[in-house]
Amino acid sequence: MIYLDYSANTPVNPKVLERFCHLEQTYMGNPNSNHIAGREAKQKMDTITAGIADALQVLPEEIIYTSGASEANNLAIKGIAHTGRHIGKHIISSPLEHSSVSGALTALQERGYEIDLMDIRRDGTIDLEHLRELLRKDTVLVAVCAVDSELGTIQPMKQIAEILQGYPDCRLHVDATQAVGKIPVCFDGVDTMSFAPHKFYGLNGSGILYKRKGVIVEPLIHGGASTTIYRSGTPTLALAGAAELALELALAQLSEQLETVQNWNTLLRKELENYPKVRINSPQHAVPHILNISVQGVRGTAFQQALDRQGICISVKSACSVPDTPSRAVFAVSRDRKQALSSWRISLSHLTTQEEIDGFLSAFETCYKELTT
Repeated sequence: MIYLDYSANTPVNPKVLERFCHLEQTYMGNPNSNHIAGREAKQKMDTITAGIADALQVLPEEIIYTSGASEANNLAIKGIAHTGRHIGKHIISSPLEHSSVSGALTALQERGYEIDLMDIRRDGTIDLEHLRELLRKDTVLVAVCAVDSELGTIQPMKQIAEILQGYPDCRLHVDATQAVGKIPVCFDGVDTMSFAPHKFYGLNGSGILYKRKGVIVEPLIHGGASTTIYRSGTPTLALAGAAELALELALAQLSEQLETVQNWNTLLRKELENYPKVRINSPQHAVPHILNISVQGVRGTAFQQALDRQGICISVKSACSVPDTPSRAVFAVSRDRKQALSSWRISLSHLTTQEEIDGFLSAFETCYKELTT
């Protein structure tokens, strides 16, 4: 098997798993309990939260633990919308968002909120002029992904934040799931930002929402005490500790790993350009971890299945997307429905080897000949 779907999930780093097991076995107390075991767990939980905040250069009280980025996105989007409903019910987003963002927006739309989507330029970035045109006094939220999960396009978050400075009642939520731990990320001007450690060799079932101090969101989960009033539930100490170490390791090795992935991306682009029916959809300035391509005349699902039979793991759109529908991201940049239906995603890692690249290219050659002749 050759695994090239790292944007969907990454294998846990053994050190991260070891830390999870150690913390799970060492701290048996509930951090909310008022006894020695509880106090020890609470002290350790506070230390871990401070470590995560320090790594992100934010405040400990700005960290909210969730079950994943999907929950974090829902908490931020719905929480901000409900809190700001007395100001207005207008929200701006993009057609590039993950289903946990677009799904949350659809749910709000059914409750009377008005959703506008920004235009996408041919380079995959949002049209900032269109954002300016869409903004209104009753706009309460702009929700944009830092990196598109299908194309890998890096969005101009700094410019978006600067535009929103003129709208003090409007909050900016950023889904940074494909960015944190892979490329440098800046929180300046951002009100809420979500990510998940399983995208950078941490554990599944864990997510983090950064919420800027002073920003109020209405909770999705109500109940007992936790590390924050915004998300009730027993704090999961071991998952938090595993997330801290995964983040620490990812950031410490960021430059080195980024260079490795960039080399694999450059190699694949060069090799795939030799095939006349291949269209590379990911822009040159996209993150190197994601390479989206289309093979003219062949549905993405068909090519994925053919590669799967060869033992190659790639994806058609993101893992959480609706199957057998055109890629919204590819259609946005190509304006070609057939190309969007033909698209699929290779996602790379510093763990990817030359042998795996060679194996993929050999399998691709076989599938290309079978499906295009």
